Amino acid sequence: MNIQKSFLILIGMLTCFVGTAQFDPNFTQYMFNEMALNPGYAGSRECLSGTLLYRQQWVGLDGAPSTLTGTVHSPLMGGKLGAGINFVNEKIGVSQRTGVSLNGAYRLALANATLSFGLQAGLVSLSENLGELNLQNDQQFMMNSGKRTAPNLGFGMYYSTKSWYGGLSIPRLIYNRLDVSTGSTEVQNSFNLDYFHYFVTGGGVISVNNAIKVRPNAMMKVVKGAPAQLDLNANVLFNDMIWAGLGYRSGDAINMMLGAYINKQLRIGYSYDYTLSMLQDYNTGSHEIMLGYDLNYSKDKMVSPRYF
Repeated sequence: MNIQKSFLILIGMLTCFVGTAQFDPNFTQYMFNEMALNPGYAGSRECLSGTLLYRQQWVGLDGAPSTLTGTVHSPLMGGKLGAGINFVNEKIGVSQRTGVSLNGAYRLALANATLSFGLQAGLVSLSENLGELNLQNDQQFMMNSGKRTAPNLGFGMYYSTKSWYGGLSIPRLIYNRLDVSTGSTEVQNSFNLDYFHYFVTGGGVISVNNAIKVRPNAMMKVVKGAPAQLDLNANVLFNDMIWAGLGYRSGDAINMMLGAYINKQLRIGYSYDYTLSMLQDYNTGSHEIMLGYDLNYSKDKMVSPRYF
């Protein structure tokens, strides 16, 4: 890769981060890790459930994002409440964000459906190690911020039946800004509607026959001042064991997914994104690995794996 072009791309990503100090990572397998986006999802799998997801984006591009996220959640009080915890660690260029949050959901049992309202509260650690750029002639890029901690709040709604689901969430209500170019390393926190990221998700399961099911999913991300981003995909599940699928993220990538239920408790998945944006010539795609486990799975309640 041309070093100058790689450097310019890295600076572009860094500038975006410094301007907001707040970013929401993309996940291709979001349908298996809904609680990372929506606190209303807590408790919806009707058991103690955990998911780990690792994403390496734009492989081959120096400073490209890498993300590790994990969630654990469970129903409480006979399913009337849900509770969980989220963890995320993301590095992009010389910027890093680590966050931990607690989720709580109030779940209403409706006729053949459940409607949940969730809240999220946590802390996020932000840092800018600009000294790694080794730009000795630019004072603004010689200052490291060190680690700074900021609060975060989120909100979400989640509606589900046995065959489909829908969700609406704002996972970050507080705008955290860390801009070392001003000469300050203090985090600026504000409640600003202009910076809300809205996530709308939906999907379901369609039985073709006893052996084949189709699972379509969609996610739309909306933020003021930018085009809405639409993520569409569909997986075909064979014998409730193995799935394969294709997807498209507007203005960004096409993807393929493979996965399997090792048993009714353990699931593992992999996805690959082929870049369609202007970064196409500078990377070999994005990889993502998902691992999920449901503890104390009840055979009395379900005869097949949970689909969402």
